[in-house]
Formats: sequence, structure tokens, C-alpha cells
Amino acid sequence: MGAYLNPGNEKFAQCINSEIYVDKTGLIRYCNRVINSLQKYICMSRPRRFGKSVTADMLTAYYSRGCDSRGLFEKCEIARDEQGAKHMNQYNVLFLNMQEFLSRTNSMENMLDLLKNRTVRDLTKEYPDVDYYDKKNLAGCMQDIYDEVKIPFIFIIDEWDCIFREYKSDSDSQKMYLDFLRDLLKDKGYIALCYMTGILPIKKYGTHSALNMFDEFSMTFQGALAQYVGFTEDEVKELCLRYHMDFEETKKWYDGYQLEDVGSIYNPRSVVSAMRFGKFQFYWNQTETFEALRSYIDMNFEGLKDAVIDMMNGRNRISVDVRSFTNDMVTFHSRDDVLTLLVHLGYLGYLSDTGEVFIPNQEILNEYVTAISNSDWGEVSKALKNSKAALEAVWNRNETLVAKAVEEAHFESSYLQYNDENALSYTISLAFYVARNYYTVIKELPTGKGRADIVYLPRKQFSDRPALLVELKWNKTAESAIKQIKERRYPKVLEDYSGNLLLVGINYDEKTKKHTCKIESHSLSYRGSL
Repeated sequence: MGAYLNPGNEKFAQCINSEIYVDKTGLIRYCNRVINSLQKYICMSRPRRFGKSVTADMLTAYYSRGCDSRGLFEKCEIARDEQGAKHMNQYNVLFLNMQEFLSRTNSMENMLDLLKNRTVRDLTKEYPDVDYYDKKNLAGCMQDIYDEVKIPFIFIIDEWDCIFREYKSDSDSQKMYLDFLRDLLKDKGYIALCYMTGILPIKKYGTHSALNMFDEFSMTFQGALAQYVGFTEDEVKELCLRYHMDFEETKKWYDGYQLEDVGSIYNPRSVVSAMRFGKFQFYWNQTETFEALRSYIDMNFEGLKDAVIDMMNGRNRISVDVRSFTNDMVTFHSRDDVLTLLVHLGYLGYLSDTGEVFIPNQEILNEYVTAISNSDWGEVSKALKNSKAALEAVWNRNETLVAKAVEEAHFESSYLQYNDENALSYTISLAFYVARNYYTVIKELPTGKGRADIVYLPRKQFSDRPALLVELKWNKTAESAIKQIKERRYPKVLEDYSGNLLLVGINYDEKTKKHTCKIESHSLSYRGSL
């Protein structure tokens, strides 16, 4: 075994032996189906922390010669497949982590030289008696070995797209890299299978790709491999039962990636961390700073900021045309190109049947709040920064500070005219945005005698916080909002809730341009008293 040729199964053994391991060996069944066929080229891209390297280690352990992996897979799904044993440990596997080579060099030319030299060294050590035509030619050496021993190669390429993230604007280096991969992989008889994984789909040049032999599975189309992108809902439910964690809360925090024929897909890293540590929190931002997101949503494309704010407020899913995206991180021609990149990076979910994007869950929503709070989005940034103080003012029944916070959150935009209670509702949501960390937010909740404008119900772990029932008025009074809550018996809809309740009335006077607030405490122990 070498560093790159048939590196063994130790890395996958560590995965199997981990406290939490979710079986994704069903992916091997698909690979076995396409091995030695025209469909043998697979590029599966997905966001960071979605198990890309674990999958690469799994395939390496399964196919690699020079080791015996039967014990590792005997309890896995692939062991129950009729063809499961046929291909196990039968191939020469070349495992190439492109990030490793990139980090050791300072140019694309040096990187490719290092990759070729180190790989050829492994090949010639394993097969010293082969008559090599040119030991400096990687593809030639592999062909020489295959011609003599008749054992085909399987390529496992991890972080294949790191070049397009590190050399974002260097088109010459990118082209050199793609030409290398094409010459190494395309139409080569020595290849039985090639599996590449990364974040970005394959780079496009003009109307074609240098690697057009690949079947691409990405966050905009995963097809038959969708269930292997992350954790499925059934897998997460099983983990919640095992670790005594609340499933609905897990769903709010980490669900949201909707893939065809599978439904909900969860971020594996975040779910595993929540289960192991017994705490729901923002694990995503432990692996990348918010500046990565901010750099994209700050781009000056018409409608981009409006779309982001709309999605943050939960008002709409946004229609997006993903076809024009060129699969890099610098070529943007429209709002849709930026939003498509955010899908591939995991900052947006995508519905392929409707062509719509949305913010997938609470964890990712927090990334947007942090990014915008530290950007120059005018009153929006200011309101998000101050939203914790605004919520605390509600808890403390400080009506003056609440009115001031709503005043600061009041803003105009190209798509929202501040002229009715719907617009006021939007402003309230912005002013109290941090409340989403503590509450389930319900708008227009049916009450039997009308609809409560906004209801904030505490999440289980924040049961010490009061529920909030918010009524909005336009050109009336905050007192009339409280009166309506009482007259229409809105609190009755919360009669199964046993905690404290605050009634919050907010009015906007169009003439004075002022907001006013009235807050009253209400005890739900006296049901039907209103």
C-alpha cells in the first residue's frame, strides 16, 4: 500500500468506530452498477461538512487492493447486496486529495508536478518490473501497468474543485488543471470508475465542459444519489431517539435541504454535533466565518438584497434560473448566478420541481443575520444588530424602547411600501428578528374570532420566556390593539400553553410618523376570563 495507490481502509475504520456513524454504503451499489461502463464517471458535489471526505474514504476502503475490508462492511447495507462482495478490494485505487497538493505548492504548475511525481512514485514502487515507456508521464505509466497486469484503476478524487476556490480569478491555472484531468481521465481504458467530490459542479467553458464525460450530481440535481448527500429524516429521527433529543427542534435547526424523491436532507456535521453535545446551537459557523456569505450577498445586482430580505422574513421562496451559472466563484452576470452559488455552498435550499430557493433552517438563517448585521445595509443592518435589545424591552414591558426599536427598523425598499398593517408586520419581524432564536413565530394565527397578527411561542428550552401575542394597528392606537385582543379572545387559542403571556399592541400614525406601543401581562390560568 502507498500514500496514494491503494492507501488502505484505516480512515474508513475510524468512521465506522466513531460514536455516531450513519450507513451510506448504499452509494456503493450505484457505483458497482456503473463500473466499467460509459457511466463510470461520477462527480458528486455538495456543501462543506456534508460528509464528502467520509464518502471518499468509504469508497477507497471498499475497492482498494492490498487490504481486507470485509469486517468493516459486514454489518452495512452493501453487505446485503448480491454484488456487494464481487468488487470488494479488487481494484487499484488512486486516492487524490487535491487540497493536499494545492496547500504544498505555490503555483498550478508546481502542484501538478508534485501530484504526478508522488503518484508515479507509488505506482513504480508497487509495480517495479513493468516496462515503463516514460516514468514522467502519469497517464502513460498507468496504461503500461494496466496493459501488463490487467487490473483496472479506480480514481477517488476529493476536493476536486479547491483550485476554483483558491485560484478564483486565475483562468489560466484553472484551464491547466482541467486539461490535466481531461488528459488523465477521459477515454482511458485503464479506468474502471472515477468518483470526484467537491463543493462546485464541473467548471463550464462556453457551451461545453472540458470534463463532459462526467455525470454530475449537485445541490441543484442529485437524482439517484440524493439520499447520500446528507442525513435523511428517518436517519435523524433514529438519532434523536437514541440521544433523547427533540426531533422537531432538530428539524427547525438543521433541516431544509429538499432533494428530489427523498425530501428533507440534514447537515450531517451539525446533527452529529447536536447529538453528541446535547445542545442545539450554530455549529455551521465553527467551520467558516460569516464574511464568506457577506461577500456574495453584498454584490450589487438588482433585486439581490430584496430577495435575501424576503427569504429571511419567510415571506417568499424566490424563483431562480440556475442554468446560466458557470460553476465558479467569480463569474456572475445576475442575481440568479449569485443565488445559485449560495445553493451549492449550502446557504440556500433548492426545489428542483419549482426552481425556487429559500433559506433552509435556523442555523443558516443565523449566518444571514450575522452577515447583514456586519454589512452596510442601512436600517436593516441596524435593526438586526439591535433586535436583542428590542426583544428584551418587550420582556421588560418597556413600551417606549419597543416603540423606538420599531421606529429604527422602519425602512423603505423597492418592493415594500410602508402603507398598511402588512408592511408594519414586516417591520416588526425585523425589529424582533432575534426572537426566532427563542420562539416559534406564527403569523396570522386563526383564533376563532379573527386572526392574531403575530404569535411568538417559546421553544421548549426557553419555556421560562413569556409567549407574545402581537396585534398591529394603522392610524389608530396601541390601546385599541390591546382592546381587540381581549374582545376577540385571542388568548383562548393558547389555552393549552401554561406559561406567561404578554399582549403587545403596536400602532403607526401616518400623520405623525410615530410608532406607539402598549404591553400588558395576561395570565392564562384564568381561561375564558376575557
